[in-house]
Amino acid sequence: GVGGAGRPISDHTRGARSDPLDRSLAFCKHYRMHIFMNIPAADLARSRAFYEGIGWSINESFSDENAICVVMEQDKFLMVLRRDFYQGFLPEGKQVGDPATTSLALVSFDLPSREDVDAFVARAADAGGAAGAPKDLGFMYQHQFDDPDGNHFEPFWMDPVAAQSGPPAE
Repeated sequence: GVGGAGRPISDHTRGARSDPLDRSLAFCKHYRMHIFMNIPAADLARSRAFYEGIGWSINESFSDENAICVVMEQDKFLMVLRRDFYQGFLPEGKQVGDPATTSLALVSFDLPSREDVDAFVARAADAGGAAGAPKDLGFMYQHQFDDPDGNHFEPFWMDPVAAQSGPPAE
């Protein structure tokens, strides 16, 4: 078969469900998607220090007085925007939420081990973040933190078997 832009669909997608979503997402098998998560911040200098403090780098080519581009990993970026600049991207009548009092999103990402999760959250706390309590679900371990503005992050480790087959039945 042929996916979007004339790209071939791999053999393992043939015979799979053929609903419109499957067909429209076939290009993902051949395209590396970049992710840019945008979050509001009150103080870009404080945010820069925090994100550099946890070990992420700043892409200066996409950073200025309005925003900093935090490189979480190749192809995964966190755009930290001044609140008034962030507001400019919203439709009329929609307001920027305050992450200190309202949950806007849970930014989750996996790490190779439980120890790596705890070490990352410790770095976040040392850099000025607020660490929460860890949760051990057996097949998955997560430990949350908030950045200085209150944006919420949840690094986690998942048992490789559960990652392939799903969590155990209760």
